Amino acid sequence: QVQLVESGGGLVQAGGSLRLSCAASGRTFNTGAMGWFCQAPWHEREFVASISRSGDSTYYADSVKGRFTISRDNAKNTVYLQMSSLKPEDTAVYYCAARATSAAVTTTSGYGAWGQGTQVTVSS
Repeated sequence: QVQLVESGGGLVQAGGSLRLSCAASGRTFNTGAMGWFCQAPWHEREFVASISRSGDSTYYADSVKGRFTISRDNAKNTVYLQMSSLKPEDTAVYYCAARATSAAVTTTSGYGAWGQGTQVTVSS
């Protein structure tokens, strides 16, 4: 099993930036794609971004394209989400996810391991 721990969330003003980190431990990190999802109160968990094992392929939700960047450092077993030009509607709990295979996907069902989440709050 892979254990995932997110960090970097917090309170930021609209237009500001945050960088989320997700540290993985256990086996299979170096063989799997990773993703970020978010969940606001009374909403379903939604796809934000994903990255393939190699880092060559990335995917983004339309709502974050041009503002968020996903990256990974396999030597450090860590995936990042750089969030810029934040908006109040970005407020949510952000979850890191991992899957055993190398190709990145955009659905929650495609990931078998999840972190506990980190809160991001954007004030107007």
